[in-house]
This record gives sequence, structure tokens and C-alpha cells, in this order.
Amino acid sequence: MTPAARREVAETLAFAAEVVRLRASLGVSERRACGIIGADRTSIRYRSRRGDAAALRGRLRELAHQRRRFGYRRLVSPLRGQTLLLREGMKVNRKRTQRLYTEEGLTVRKRKSRRRAVGARAPLPVLALPNELGRSACFALGRSTSCTTSLWAAGGFAC
Repeated sequence: MTPAARREVAETLAFAAEVVRLRASLGVSERRACGIIGADRTSIRYRSRRGDAAALRGRLRELAHQRRRFGYRRLVSPLRGQTLLLREGMKVNRKRTQRLYTEEGLTVRKRKSRRRAVGARAPLPVLALPNELGRSACFALGRSTSCTTSLWAAGGFAC
């Protein structure tokens, strides 16, 4: 909920309380009380029809902790193949899920960056003869096995 929307709700609640006070103290109708304070009657009469989403909030929180790389889209969207809420029988609107997901402060966890080698690497030695360098020499230099894939020994690969 944006700060402006929160202020509007607080203002509406304050107006509603003021209308009730005016009606009780002055004995006027709702229409006159709203006219006195300059409030809209429809906003005073408004009653939210939004149901309680405590169970859905709890389940979203659990799923977000179980599957940290899933966002609200993967929890809801049937096109993505991972309809975890739908499998449990909870048919929920995408917008509602997005609103609850952000209200709960849930986010997709970022992946940690790959660790990179620090410092200078040892250069490969200059070979005088073909097949001079074997797999063990590559590991001694700190290289992976990919440096030996084209090196042949007398009986096959040098590894």
C-alpha cells in the first residue's frame, strides 16, 4: 500500500468517526453530517469485502523460504509449470499474490557471485617435444584437465 493510499484510508476512518460523533451529538442525518465535514457519503459507507488472507500469507511465506529462487510468478503461473499453490488447491489471482508477496517483504534471493582466482596464474611451459606434458604436470601447474585433451602419449591419452 502506498503512503498516499494509507493517508487516504486514515483520513476516511477519521471522517467516519467524526460522522458518527456528529450524528450522536447533534442528532443530524448522515447526509448532513457528511456535508458539515465535507466527506463523501460513499467513502463513509464503504465496507471492505476482502477476505482474510492469513492462510495464504502463511503458505506464501513457507514456500518462499523453501524455494528461495522462486518469485510470486512461479508460485502462481500455470504457464511456467510450477503452480505450487494450484497443486494445493489454492486458486489465487496473480495480482493478489503479488500484493501479498510484497506486503510480507518477500523477495527472490540473489545468487552469490562465483569466486574467481586471485593473483597471477603460472604460464604454461614451452614444450620442446610433443607429448612432453602429462596430466599430472597440468594439475601441478594449477590447470584443469582441459589442457591435456589434445596431448597424446604412446598408449593413448596422457592421463
